[in-house]
Amino acid sequence: MPDAIASAKRALRAELRERRQMLSETARDAAAEGISRQLDALVDSLGVRSMSCFLSTMNEPGTREFVDAAVKRGIRVLLPVTRTDGLLDWSVATPDLDIAEGLFGLPEPVGELLGPIAVNDVDLLVIPAAAVDRTGMRLGWGRGFFDKTIGSMEGCPPVYAVIYDSELVDEVPSDLHDQPVTGVVTPTQTLVLAPARR
Repeated sequence: MPDAIASAKRALRAELRERRQMLSETARDAAAEGISRQLDALVDSLGVRSMSCFLSTMNEPGTREFVDAAVKRGIRVLLPVTRTDGLLDWSVATPDLDIAEGLFGLPEPVGELLGPIAVNDVDLLVIPAAAVDRTGMRLGWGRGFFDKTIGSMEGCPPVYAVIYDSELVDEVPSDLHDQPVTGVVTPTQTLVLAPARR
């Protein structure tokens, strides 16, 4: 990766991380409610029966309410579990979900692990992001787990990144390995940004 792109990514991530840390608890709670409403509507509109989603950290727009509700509705939700080789294992969310701190301090499910290819059967991927631009390019947090997952899938389903409203930007620095997303889910809207994936 050219140094200029790497530096631009680092600087933007630091700025976005700082902005997220300054949000009040009230703002976080309101965002989580909005994300849950938007994801419910997206799942309904796409007729999703099986999907992947991530367990949000304290600084991310909240996804946990949505995951709990989706499981209760009978949707099969796969949650990512990080591995040292840069790939993701998956675990099925359950109503009595046990959560522990994963490899990089991220909240991850405790349960039976399915291999990386388990995600090939889902109807929708919901992934984290630091920012997304208006062409669908996503800036992640720098470890590349989701870029590798998306890049390796044949017949990839729609991919939506969960961000705060202010994190939909005109342009994010990107490199060849960075994968675009279909759209974004924010606390106030769901937008399609790029044409259907391959």
